[in-house]
Amino acid sequence: MEQRDVEKIAAWLAAKGLEGETEVALLHGFCERCQAAGMAIGRAIVIIDTLHPVYEGRGFRWREDEVDENPLLEFKRETDGATSEGWINSPFHHLLQKGGGELRCRLHEGETAGFSAIEDVRAEGQTDYFATVHMFAPDAVLGEMDNIGSRWTTAKPDGFSDSEIAALRFLTPLLGLAIKSASLVRVSQALVEAYLGRDPGQRVLKGKIGRGQVDKINAVLWFSDLKSFTTHSETMESGQIIPFLNDHADVVISAIQAAGGDVLKLIGDGILAIFGGVKPTDAAMAALRAEADMRVRLAELHQRRMAEGVPVADVYLGLHIGDVFYGNIGSAERLDFTVVGRAVNEVSRIASMCGSVDQPVLFSTAFHETLPMEERAKLVSVGRYALRGVGRAQELFTLDPELVAGRWAGG
Repeated sequence: MEQRDVEKIAAWLAAKGLEGETEVALLHGFCERCQAAGMAIGRAIVIIDTLHPVYEGRGFRWREDEVDENPLLEFKRETDGATSEGWINSPFHHLLQKGGGELRCRLHEGETAGFSAIEDVRAEGQTDYFATVHMFAPDAVLGEMDNIGSRWTTAKPDGFSDSEIAALRFLTPLLGLAIKSASLVRVSQALVEAYLGRDPGQRVLKGKIGRGQVDKINAVLWFSDLKSFTTHSETMESGQIIPFLNDHADVVISAIQAAGGDVLKLIGDGILAIFGGVKPTDAAMAALRAEADMRVRLAELHQRRMAEGVPVADVYLGLHIGDVFYGNIGSAERLDFTVVGRAVNEVSRIASMCGSVDQPVLFSTAFHETLPMEERAKLVSVGRYALRGVGRAQELFTLDPELVAGRWAGG
């Protein structure tokens, strides 16, 4: 591999890294250019940790043959605190324990360094193995993203040449930098969506981060909380409270997101969400689908938790539609992306009325009037009520008792 080829590949990595190319595209483009320059890479893997509520790390693969293989690997977090034996006995773990570095095994000469993973690669016809781990400086660590590892193999009979190993030593950090850059963009997207919601997160990433940057929107508002949560929290064991909240919140949030809604606030056992759209009717119907889906998920959750002998709770829900201010509110240095306005107060008061009228869900007059006529027929009035903190009394509605909760999927 000639020096001018190495320089061209380095320039390509810099350009694509600045353009924001994906990790898979970076690895594949890199391997294809190395092959075109005469380096017979057979297989390649790059692994980097991430900062994500579900995934601990991500891997990216490339191979020269026609085997159908997913180029993306996502490693879920070990919730029980255990670490797999395969990882502990891997070359990457070995290099991490050393604080980084490289490992070269000339497979065609029988070198495997005692690792079963390298034995497997040799059995599959690869003749040389070169792995690296590059550690990040302490100030550059983000969560568990403190290194990037790579593994390169070839099936060429005499393995990698000295010049090819030298080229990999030079180019691998550049590839790692480009992949780290792409991964950091992905981390920022995951974090803002996890903590702000999908639509608010995208708005923040597009630059709406200044105090007072708000839009006046018309949206369906969802406010739900758990029936008798205070009683539950005072009677259940302390170790049960967080799993109890997590299980029930997962049911509600999953139903909201599946229907296209955005969760804005988790307030203890309460959840505030919005459903937007060009047509208010479409947003209202999406909220109804979420309510029906939530009841199905809730029934399944109750069945599982009761079989485990742990507490369950029903969900009280209020649905309303109105104008709200949607955006950044707070101090100059600590902002909150949320919705504010009279309609937010109204929906929380409507939800609080569920216990008083013994109904799991209540709809405002405005929400009722937004629905198509055939859907309004599925609701019944529970009377007019003066809501605390709301200037005028209004009629509230609930599902017709003849409808089976959770079976109505909307329009």
